[in-house]
Amino acid sequence: MDLDDTLIALADETRRSILQRLSGGQARVTEVAEHYPISLNSVSKHIRILERAGLVRRHVAGRDHYLSVDPKPLNEITDWMVKSRDFWSGRLDALEAALRAEDAKPKRRTSK
Repeated sequence: MDLDDTLIALADETRRSILQRLSGGQARVTEVAEHYPISLNSVSKHIRILERAGLVRRHVAGRDHYLSVDPKPLNEITDWMVKSRDFWSGRLDALEAALRAEDAKPKRRTSK
């Protein structure tokens, strides 16, 4: 998994919208493009970024290019996020416990 490619692909609203559109099933590139107020060339660039991240697969049948979602990169990034969250939650819990323990210690007065 290339986490950077997946995050870059998901960072754009148009690409997320394309994924949402394809989550309902495969569609031709032209069918996807007709939903956006941008050129077919611009939509194709977004699709190539999704393909590079492995989020979209292309199947060619004659002159038609069909797109479908590949959920594997989404599953991999979800796993990474859960592991990262668990790691940082544990670290932050330990920090909070250390700070509470420090706050609970009696304060020593310094004389002047």
